[in-house]
Amino acid sequence: MKMDTKPNIKIIKRSERNQRVKAGASSQTITKKPQDAARDMVNTVSEWVNEFQRKRRAETTEALKGLLLNTSPQSSKA
Repeated sequence: MKMDTKPNIKIIKRSERNQRVKAGASSQTITKKPQDAARDMVNTVSEWVNEFQRKRRAETTEALKGLLLNTSPQSSKA
């Protein structure tokens, strides 16, 4: 049994490459720069953190209201 260890290499001529680039440019989405991708990730995580903080504040407010309403005012006796 013969093992072929050479990788297959396809030669693409310049005119072929130009045709592929022209055809591919219209069908592919625009790739983002690394800075733009990082900025998007930071924005997403920031939105998650803000949402979490809003929920936590609302829950804390409700808990405090519940505690304050459930306690009866104490009258001072001298």
